[in-house]
Amino acid sequence: MMATAVAVAFILFSCKGKLAEADALDLSSVPLQTIDNMFAVQTKNGVVLMRMEADLMERYENDTVSRETFPKGMAVYSYTDEGLLETTIFSDDAMHETYKDKDDETWAAFGNVVIQNVIKREVMETDTLYWDRATGEIFTDCYIRMYSPDGFMQGYGMRSDDHARNSTILRPFNSFGVVVQDSTVVMIDSVNFIGPFPKK
Repeated sequence: MMATAVAVAFILFSCKGKLAEADALDLSSVPLQTIDNMFAVQTKNGVVLMRMEADLMERYENDTVSRETFPKGMAVYSYTDEGLLETTIFSDDAMHETYKDKDDETWAAFGNVVIQNVIKREVMETDTLYWDRATGEIFTDCYIRMYSPDGFMQGYGMRSDDHARNSTILRPFNSFGVVVQDSTVVMIDSVNFIGPFPKK
């Protein structure tokens, strides 16, 4: 009888110790989901509008927010309604947060962010970029530089639609433009070009 009481006491003590360890865990710091080589596509009527790629995605949850992080970087490709590649965004790190108590979400890209409008041949480089999905706007308040056929611009802060069609640097400085361009130069969209040139 004494041995049984000791055994029961040991089991209760052992379980109590494990429960205390479980209570001490911060589950919000542990990813609930991990995806390697993530690939997501958004389509409309069979036409690809956007695709996103990431080597690693980790999803975290707490009472107020659901957070997805992309610690190995992210690549986003946006297409025109006709299916032509128009915009690419690359970054070293990224994060997506969805708030549970309100209909709101935040997308952010960090570290060596490169935004390229393939069709306009414009490239922007910055350190941090945000995307407001509700308004369809990308923006930053950080230092940014832009290279285009019209010249070079740099400054602080940028606002644009999410296809980088109409990018505006808010506080430019030490920029220069091309005043005269060679109108006989033929530009080819090598990314979206399909097939040989037609015979004349």
